[in-house]
Amino acid sequence: MKTKINALVNLNTNPCKMCMPMGAATAFYGIKDCITILHGSQGCATYIRRHMATHYNEPVDIASSSLTEQGTVYGGENNLKKGLKNLISLYNPKVIGVMTTCLAETIGEDVVGIIERFYEENPEHKNITILPVNSPGYGGTQYEGYFASLNTIAEKIEMDTEKNQKINVIIPPHSPADIRFLKAAFKQFGLDVILLPDISENLDSGHNEVYSRLPKGGTELSDLKKMGGARYTIEFADIDCEKSPAKTLYEKYGVPYKRLASPVGLKATDEFYKTLAELAVADIPQGIKEERSRYIDGMIDSHKYNSAGRAVIFGEPEFVVSAVSLCTENGILPVVVSTGSVFHHLKKYVEDKISYVAKKYYVEDYIITDDTDFAQIEAFAKKHQVNIMIGNSDGRRIEEELKIPLVRRAFPIHDRIGGQRLRMLGYEGSLSLLDEITNALLSVTENTFRDTLYDTYYKGTPIDESGEGTTETKDEGIPSDIMKKTMEHPCYNCAGHQFARIHLPVAPSCNVQCNYCVRKYDCPNESRPGVTSTILTPEEALARYIAVKERMPNLTVVGIAGPGDSLAGNYADTKKTLELIRSYDKDVTFCLSTNGLMLPFYAEELVQLGVTHVTVTMNAVDPKISGKIYKYINYMGNRFEGDAAGAIMVSNQLSGLKILLAHGVICKVNIVTLKGINESHIPAVVQTCKDMGCYITNIMQLIPVPGSAFESLPMVSNKDILNLRNECNKIMKQMFHCKQCRADAVGTLDNDMSVDLAGFLAPKEASPSTKSCTFAVASKSGVNVDLHFGHAEEFYIFEYTNSEVRFKERRNIEKYCNGNEFCDDKQDKIAKIIAALSDCDGVIAMRIGESPKVRLKDKGIKVISTFDKIENAVIEAAKAI
Repeated sequence: MKTKINALVNLNTNPCKMCMPMGAATAFYGIKDCITILHGSQGCATYIRRHMATHYNEPVDIASSSLTEQGTVYGGENNLKKGLKNLISLYNPKVIGVMTTCLAETIGEDVVGIIERFYEENPEHKNITILPVNSPGYGGTQYEGYFASLNTIAEKIEMDTEKNQKINVIIPPHSPADIRFLKAAFKQFGLDVILLPDISENLDSGHNEVYSRLPKGGTELSDLKKMGGARYTIEFADIDCEKSPAKTLYEKYGVPYKRLASPVGLKATDEFYKTLAELAVADIPQGIKEERSRYIDGMIDSHKYNSAGRAVIFGEPEFVVSAVSLCTENGILPVVVSTGSVFHHLKKYVEDKISYVAKKYYVEDYIITDDTDFAQIEAFAKKHQVNIMIGNSDGRRIEEELKIPLVRRAFPIHDRIGGQRLRMLGYEGSLSLLDEITNALLSVTENTFRDTLYDTYYKGTPIDESGEGTTETKDEGIPSDIMKKTMEHPCYNCAGHQFARIHLPVAPSCNVQCNYCVRKYDCPNESRPGVTSTILTPEEALARYIAVKERMPNLTVVGIAGPGDSLAGNYADTKKTLELIRSYDKDVTFCLSTNGLMLPFYAEELVQLGVTHVTVTMNAVDPKISGKIYKYINYMGNRFEGDAAGAIMVSNQLSGLKILLAHGVICKVNIVTLKGINESHIPAVVQTCKDMGCYITNIMQLIPVPGSAFESLPMVSNKDILNLRNECNKIMKQMFHCKQCRADAVGTLDNDMSVDLAGFLAPKEASPSTKSCTFAVASKSGVNVDLHFGHAEEFYIFEYTNSEVRFKERRNIEKYCNGNEFCDDKQDKIAKIIAALSDCDGVIAMRIGESPKVRLKDKGIKVISTFDKIENAVIEAAKAI
C-alpha cells in the first residue's frame, strides 16, 4: 500500500522571507558613491550579491570581512579594519555601510567601537562617513534590515540644520521603475525632494561601456545632510515601522512629517496626489486626472472577471498591505494573506478590507498569518481553493505544484527578466498590476473550463471512460487477502452489513481525559463508545468469542475498542486476548481502536500480532485545537494539559499512523465533530489523512454525556454533519453508516445483539411498583430500544401498571428528521408528534436531539435515552417518574 511519509519536525520549509542584511544592502545602494561591507563570513556577501544581481540584472558589489574560525573565536576586529582599508584603497567611497551578520552579532562584536578605533588609527579617513547597521539574519527580514539602514542614515549622519525648502521622501523597497515614477510625480508639482534612498539608477541603469565600481546614481551625501533642515518629510509606509526615519528626523531636528500609504490603487493614489497638491499649493494637473479616469475605466472593464478571484498574497508586510488594498477595491478576495515577517499586527491593517469583500460574497473563511513559510502557504492555498497568487518568484514552486498562476511583484524575481522595471505605484502602475491579475484569472478560466464542465456533469457517469469517477481512496496496492478482510469489515465497507463484528471489552484503563467523555463504563443502558455492561478477562473474552461465533457464523471481525484505550495501562490484556483468539481462529480479522497516544510504541507489535485494521480517534491536526479537546493526558509519568497535551497527541497520533501505514495496516480515523472547536478544521484533518494514505475517515456526531466538560456543548445538526461528510468525501472515502457502537457491541451494524447476548450480566430484578404510566418507545423491532427519536416513523406504546409491562399499540407518526436538507418544517413535525403522544408520560429512545427533547419536556413528557430491552427500559423509566 503506497504511503506518503513526512517528517514530523517543527521547522520552516522554504521560508517566505529574505534576511536583514539583504534589505540593508539594498538601502545603501540608493546613496551615491557608497559601498557596503558585511562583517561576517564570505558566503553571506555572495548570497546577497547573487539575489540582487539576478533580480535587478545589474552587477552588485558587496565586500566582506571574511570572518573565519579564528575571527569567530578571537574576534573579527582586525578583519573589519583591513576590509575598510581595502575598500577605501580600491573604491575611494564617500560613504561606507557596515552591516553585521548572524555570526558577528552572535560573538558580540562591538562594530561601533571598531569604527571609532579605525578613525583613531587612520585619521586621514575621517572624511569618509562610515555607518554601522545591526542586521543579523535572525533579527528580522529584508524589510527590517532596509529600514534599519535608513534609520541609521537619519540618526548618524551629521546634519546641516539650516532651514531649506526641500522635502524628505522616505521610500520603502519599491522597484527602480516605481521610484522613477515618484521622482517624476514630485517634479510635476515643482517640489524639491531628497529621496532616501534612490535606487532608480544604480539598480536599473542604462548601458555603459565602462563599468563603475561605485554607484554614480542615488542621493548625494551632501543632500542627505540637508534632511535635518527640510521643511517636511513624507514617509511612505503602509504599516507602523519600529525603525522610522521620519520619526527620527522629527525627534532630532523637529522636521514635521506625514506617513502615507504607498500609492497603490485608487484610494491611496488619490491621497498621494492630494498631499502633493497641498504641499505645492497647486491644483492637480489635468494629465493626472486623465490617468485616474483611465484607471477607473480599467476597474470597470475587469470587475466582472475579478469577482471570481480568490487570491493568495504573500511577501513583506509593506507589499502585502498594498496588494490587499488594490485587490479588495477591485473585487478580488484575498483568502490567504501571509508574510514571513514576525508581524502580529497584520490583521489590523488588512482584515477590515478583506471582511468587507468577503461579506459581499458570503465567504466566511479566510486566513491572515505572519511568520509563515511556503509549506504553510501551499496548505492554505489548497484549503481555500485559491485561483491566483500575487507575490515574488519564490512562490513559483506552489505555482507549478497547484497549477495556480503567479503574478510576480516585489523582491526577488529570479525566473523572469525585468523585475526591476515592474510597476505598481500610481494610477498607471496600479492599472498595469490589475491588468496582469485579471488576465491571469481569465487564463485560468479559458484553459480549464472544459475540464470543469466535464468534471461537473460527466465524471463518474457511464460516459466517463477514464474510470476516475470517484473521489474515494484508490485500492491499488492493497494485497488481495487484506482487501477481502476489508470488504468483510462492516465499519470499513458501507455495503458490508451482512457481516458481524464483536467488541471485546478488555481494556478499561485510559490515559487521556477527553472533554466529551466520562470515565464511567459499567453502564448497560447507554449506546455510545466507551460504555459496556462488564469488563472481561482475556480468558473470558476468548470464551465469549467462541460462544458468539457458534451462534453467529457471519462473525468476521474481533475488535477491541475499550471501554478505555486498548494501548493504555491494560495493553497486556489486549495483547493476550488477541493471542488467545488467534490460537483458536487463524482467519478472523483483528481490529483495534485507540486514541493514538501510545501508538508509536506499540504499532509494530500490533503488526506482529496480526492486527490488520486500526481506528484512531484524531479530532485535530492542529495542536492548539487538539489541546482544547482534552482536559489532560497522562504520558510518560507526567500529566499534560492545554497546548502541550495537544502537541503530544497530534505528534503521536500522526507518528503511529505513519508506522502502521508503512506496514500496510488499513487505517480509519474517527473525528468527533465539536461545534465551535473543530468543525471548520475537520477538512484539514481529512486532507492530512488522505495525504498519509489512510483508507477512510469517519466524521461523528458528538454525544453529550452528563458530567463531562462538554455536556452543554451544542450538537452540530445532522444536516451539517451530512454536508461535512459530503464535502470531505471529495477528499477521500467517508464512512456514512457509523452507529457509534458500545465497547461490547455484537452483531451486524443494523442489528446489534449485545443485549440479547449479554452473557456475563446477572439478570436484573425489577422493583415492585404500583405506578401506572404510559410510554412511547422508539424501536426497530419492538424488542429493544434501538432507534433514534428523529428516525422513528412509528412508536410502540407500552403501559406500566403494578410492576407489569404490557404492549398496547403502535402509533404511526411523520418522521421527524429525514437526514437531509428537507428539515425546514421540523417545527410543524414536532408539534404533530407531541399531539400524537399527548397521553404518554414519557418517550424512550436510544438518542434524541436537544430541540425535540426541550419541546417534549415543556409539554410534561419525560425523555429517557437508553439502549436496552424494552421491558427493562420501561421499568427503569417508571422508576424515574
